[in-house]
Amino acid sequence: MQDLWLIGIGTGSPVHVTGEGMQALRDAATILVPQKGAGKDDLAELRRRIIAASGTTARIVPFDYPVRDPGLPYLERVDAWHDQIAERWHAAMGKGGSAGPVALLVWGDPSLYDSTLRIAARLPVPPRIRVVPGITAIQALTAAHAIPLNTVNGPVQITTGRRLRDHGWPMGAETVAVMLDGECSFRRLDPAGVTIWWGAFLGMPQQVLYDGPLADAAQPIEAIRTAARARHGWIMDTYLLRKA
Repeated sequence: MQDLWLIGIGTGSPVHVTGEGMQALRDAATILVPQKGAGKDDLAELRRRIIAASGTTARIVPFDYPVRDPGLPYLERVDAWHDQIAERWHAAMGKGGSAGPVALLVWGDPSLYDSTLRIAARLPVPPRIRVVPGITAIQALTAAHAIPLNTVNGPVQITTGRRLRDHGWPMGAETVAVMLDGECSFRRLDPAGVTIWWGAFLGMPQQVLYDGPLADAAQPIEAIRTAARARHGWIMDTYLLRKA
């Protein structure tokens, strides 16, 4: 049975990879590096920098990442996409050429709003999974803004931009951490009494932060996000919302 190690790498900064993660890279026999196409070469390059910083002698196997079919309904589209990713993983793992653990670097943490574990379960022969946790985007965001995740005894809801857009403010939540929002869904909320702390490229040299009352900050954040994505060709951002 193949060993597959899923190594959380934080938000792309080598200093956000834990000591355990670096050791896992050194101990791996093969490391898979996804290539996400034109305009996203930085993503593969960031992975390669982390790999180089670990000092590993593992064999590096790149593979092309599939794209989602925009013509399918959302859940069907994601399901088909995960099948395709699993097929690419399986093919790339076969190119490793040596026995030993295969490692895959995962943004943030493989257990938090990430489908890596679900994709691994779709491999033709289920591997032995080892998860090495990384710094999550939420940790990086709250640290960058020097704020706590919650208030004293206050509830926190972690959700996606899609759910915020479709269902509004989660019932009973005082603080909402929002992941995977490509549409600035905070613009759809009633901003009264809401503060936002937003960040992109967390922990990287190009990190950008913005915070303030949602009524005042929503438009500047959207403009900053649009400009940053155009400049870099991609963006990874997250934000925290809190009601007074």
